[in-house]
Amino acid sequence: MPDLALPLAALLPHSPGPYIALMLIGFALGILGHLAGARWLVGAGVILIALGALLLPFLANVTTENRPPPIEESRGDSGG
Repeated sequence: MPDLALPLAALLPHSPGPYIALMLIGFALGILGHLAGARWLVGAGVILIALGALLLPFLANVTTENRPPPIEESRGDSGG
């Protein structure tokens, strides 16, 4: 990753609250856009939902330094 991406990624929250709020705002914008007939508002809502549900949590998880240890896979032998 570029050197600039790591300090910016540190600003992303690691708790689910902000992501849930972002998704709820996206749903509200989408509903409001459907009621008003504004396609750009529906599009903005869809983008906020996608950011809150997929992209931002993925980036927050990828850029964290506290990764769990790898899972050792069993090869099927009894080990004896």
